[in-house]
Amino acid sequence: MHRRRRTALAVSAATLVAAPLLSACGGEAHPGAAAVVGGERIEVSAVQARTADVRSAQEASEQSEQLVKKSGQLTRAKLHSLIFGRVLDRAAKDAGVSVSRKEVQQVRTAAAAQSGGEEGLRTVMLEQRWVAPGQIEEDLRKEVQLPKLAQALGADLQSPAGQQVVGEALTKASKALHIDVNPRYGTWDDAKVQLSTYKAPWITQVTTTRQEEPEAGA
Repeated sequence: MHRRRRTALAVSAATLVAAPLLSACGGEAHPGAAAVVGGERIEVSAVQARTADVRSAQEASEQSEQLVKKSGQLTRAKLHSLIFGRVLDRAAKDAGVSVSRKEVQQVRTAAAAQSGGEEGLRTVMLEQRWVAPGQIEEDLRKEVQLPKLAQALGADLQSPAGQQVVGEALTKASKALHIDVNPRYGTWDDAKVQLSTYKAPWITQVTTTRQEEPEAGA
């Protein structure tokens, strides 16, 4: 049952989220910012708050010790997710793609059904994606957005060629946003669309157009 849940949510847009870092000069130019994306700040406090929400959920779990141990890169994962979300938003906007709340709700309903209900979904999201209950909808929004982006680009996410097309669109969007990451978190790689110091365990081939092997586990 647990393995089936993991499979149901293994390949997703949410999985395409990673962590960030700024150039040395950027760190001084934007004090208090974890990153600046498209001229907009992502505050360190915002990243810390999201991290704290996940830690609280983990500590309430029967698997608390194991979950905390496996998520040592949680802060970078949260920062990556925030940055990647903005990159995906930009790529979608460039392609004329929009996502409604109804579409996100439909994906959530389907995911919950596959996970044995809402409680099962919350468990899967926390254990497999390090996502707190209050972060689920934002995470699942990418589940809707990525396939719609691929469709708009005429790309098949199941094929290497289609994955490359989507990867190139994400890289283009990433470069256009001039992402600047605080050095304490690493640096942002436009080509891989992820933080240099963090490789998301859920990243699919879509963002690894260089045919790199995704890292298993946390």
